Amino acid sequence: MDSAIKTRFTARPYAGDSDLQAICDLLNLCDEIDQLDEDYMTIDELRLRLNDPNLDKTRDMRLWEDQEGRLVGFGQTWIPKQGEDHTVTGRLILRVHPDARNMGLEDEIIAWGSERARGVAQERGLPAVLHTGLHLSSPEYVAYRKPLLEKHGFKPVRYFFKMARPLNEPIPEPKFPEGFTVRHAQGETDMKPWVEMFNQSFVDHWNFHPMSVESHKNWLSSANYRPERNLIALAPDGTFAAFCFCWIDPTDNAHRNRNEGWIDVLGTRRGFRKIGLGKAMLLAGMRKLHEDGADAAVLGVDAENPTGALGLYESVGFQKVNSSAVYEK
Repeated sequence: MDSAIKTRFTARPYAGDSDLQAICDLLNLCDEIDQLDEDYMTIDELRLRLNDPNLDKTRDMRLWEDQEGRLVGFGQTWIPKQGEDHTVTGRLILRVHPDARNMGLEDEIIAWGSERARGVAQERGLPAVLHTGLHLSSPEYVAYRKPLLEKHGFKPVRYFFKMARPLNEPIPEPKFPEGFTVRHAQGETDMKPWVEMFNQSFVDHWNFHPMSVESHKNWLSSANYRPERNLIALAPDGTFAAFCFCWIDPTDNAHRNRNEGWIDVLGTRRGFRKIGLGKAMLLAGMRKLHEDGADAAVLGVDAENPTGALGLYESVGFQKVNSSAVYEK
């Protein structure tokens, strides 16, 4: 790392469960100050994320402390085992305590994340790119973060919207193609075909990385997972053809004094598109969230989604709430 950007702060590796509360506190503080509208982070939620098989806790995380030992900086890279177009594509999460901003710590974290992605790329003999996010809902946050990213050579490459739709308004009855049936996920026997369906549904999307059964299994271990909200459309021959994965986080709702549910992932497998499955599964998911007590449904969408998802969501009443950009170097 270039000594010119060394700061008064001390970097160290992740030390295990003893660090979880301090990381949660920093993430939640930054979320509140910067109006990021991220999930409220609990120890259980953070532990779940850090247990992702793609994450090397020793090499993919760094913590920065001030002279009093207070956690003021957090960096995490997420580098899937397979990259798009034979490229190592890493994602950098960067958070700095408001008291420690604009003192060079951000530069140090970006340098660390860049070197981590570069090192993995060298190990694999491939080129590397690094992504990081910029929420656009807060002018103060954009004014803080955008010049920082540009200084380090990051450029915007993709935009995403968060959308919402009240569930107290009528939700049309889903209409499925003849012969198709819907049921919810049924445990471990469904994991492999579900993951295969997921990968076939998103293989042509921007920045796609194949999901593994191990990664999917980790997410299903969450205390908030309910198989009844993991809806699957079966073709007449039993093929997993489409899905709507719904999610409600009671802790996040309570913290933010709202009652919303997520259409977390919606997808239609290649070979089963343009027959109405996507809309039918979306409506089925909305009805399920309403049945489970949510007042609103929310989701995230790629503004340039190649399968027309944005138009689909708008057609059933979803409206844009905020937006974010992915920056790349």
